[in-house]
Amino acid sequence: MSSIEPLDTTIDPVTFSVVWGGLLSTAAEMGSTLLRTAYSMTVREGSDFSTGVFDAEGNMVAQGDYSPGHLGSMAFTVRQMLDYYPVGSLGPGDAVICNDPTIGSGHLPDFFMVTPVYLGERLVGYAVNIAHHIDVGGSAPGSEEVVGVRETCQEGIRFLPTLLFRNGEPNREILRIVEANVRVKDVIGDLHAQFAANMVGANRIRALAEQYGPEQFAACMRQILVQSQEAMLAAIDELPKGTYHFSDKLDDVGPGTEPVHMQMALTIAEDRIICDFEGTGPQREAGMNAYMQYTRSYCIAAVKSVTLPRAPQNFGIIRCIEIRAPQGSFVNPRPGAASGARAVTANRIYEVVMGALAQVVPGRVITASSGFCNPKVSGAVSPFTGKPFLAWMSAVGGVGAHRHRDGQEATTSPTNGTNTPVEVQEMNAPVFIERMELIPDSAGAGRFRGGMALRKDLRLVADVGLVTNLGDRYENQPYGLEGGLSGICAATVLNPDTPEERYLHSKGTYALKKGDVLSMRTAGAGGFGAPQLRDPARVLGDVRAGLVSIEAARDIYAVAIRPAPVAIDEAATAKLRAATSPSVLEQAN
Repeated sequence: MSSIEPLDTTIDPVTFSVVWGGLLSTAAEMGSTLLRTAYSMTVREGSDFSTGVFDAEGNMVAQGDYSPGHLGSMAFTVRQMLDYYPVGSLGPGDAVICNDPTIGSGHLPDFFMVTPVYLGERLVGYAVNIAHHIDVGGSAPGSEEVVGVRETCQEGIRFLPTLLFRNGEPNREILRIVEANVRVKDVIGDLHAQFAANMVGANRIRALAEQYGPEQFAACMRQILVQSQEAMLAAIDELPKGTYHFSDKLDDVGPGTEPVHMQMALTIAEDRIICDFEGTGPQREAGMNAYMQYTRSYCIAAVKSVTLPRAPQNFGIIRCIEIRAPQGSFVNPRPGAASGARAVTANRIYEVVMGALAQVVPGRVITASSGFCNPKVSGAVSPFTGKPFLAWMSAVGGVGAHRHRDGQEATTSPTNGTNTPVEVQEMNAPVFIERMELIPDSAGAGRFRGGMALRKDLRLVADVGLVTNLGDRYENQPYGLEGGLSGICAATVLNPDTPEERYLHSKGTYALKKGDVLSMRTAGAGGFGAPQLRDPARVLGDVRAGLVSIEAARDIYAVAIRPAPVAIDEAATAKLRAATSPSVLEQAN
């Protein structure tokens, strides 16, 4: 592997530090601009977007702290987009978009936007962002259907790299094509928000290049890549060399279909880490296939999180991580394969890599997380506006446990998404959120327990509607490590606790009528270490918080709790723990 070499320019350390900080703050400011000017809840409240700064050669130098699915693909996507627009073909104020799954981040709702940055006549870099659009057409509202789609052309409008803005002015013909093919006009607003974010980034990049001079600026950007690469190689050098295996599976790709087997062989070599998916199941005729850019993204996220978790991500780090997957496999399908709902695959990609890394650096990994339910609720007429409605109704569970701490509740992992506020969802669709709560006894028990499962119930107040369900872990629980238990499985229940109660499949589109209640329940995250080794005071705290029942405290954690007042029964607990097996006690040492 050839190394990134520094430019032959002397760099003052203070200047270098200021430029690096300036580039990171530029990416962050781009994100703030996009967040504050966006129209859709996917971007504005869901934070489903990312930003980056690239050098004049198309190397990713700095990123905002946003979605791994976007950030890991950026370094490769921008290079491919610039193949369509070589140096000299783009000018100040131009912006190129692309949502092609094979070039971008793996599905049509994600639009990349690339803007060149000039200082006078000299190209000094690129401002880049990507945003998930709430709808891009296709067979189902939200453009993330799993069942009944077999190819990309069924999933929505697709753009190969296309010039959308020229010298600051939009191509109105392209925007009309977009508007004619999507269900909500938020998409047009979000495209303008993306351009505004890139203009902010371009101004900040230009100011840095002007302040320090284009030669010095370019040298600083190259040195950032050099130092990042050196840090990654040093981190790899500390790891035990060898190949480590792990496997997991997705429940299915729709009702009546077989599970998707995921196989990982992770190799720690002298100068790189290789993630090899040989043995993973074939691509499927359903909208869940993960294109290579997406697979690469979550492999990179897992590897970086245990090697250089605090370092800014850029091409210097990413180039030390190699991803291999047979073409035609579920994680590297042939062009044309449907992939709109590939988000549900992200956790499994991340977790098979993390499971392999648990054999290498067990003190740095986390167990399997809850994942999320990601349904879209839509309809032809809202009783409040008289217009069609489409709302993102995601419910996010907990994070997997670590060797030294519990998993967090209601927090996405490995993505950086959020639980959209219920007030926003009720403003954007004719629904009423009746319940949003943590589910007791749902987390994988352990010396450190996983994050709890989340339940979110919504009632439809329109006459009719549709829900496009998207989830997993309904059949296969999130795994624990080193004796930690798995979390509970997820579920989606229509009209719970009524004669009409019906469990819905994790993937599919279902009709709703006025008054129907949709109850979304995520899985619980896995635990770390044997439950009998958990500090009894922590168990008591969970019982008092309503997260763990007195029965589970006794039967799983071997902690006896008196109900009134709630307190530990020390004598009974000592007796329960005295019966703990020797193999479990060995973990304590």
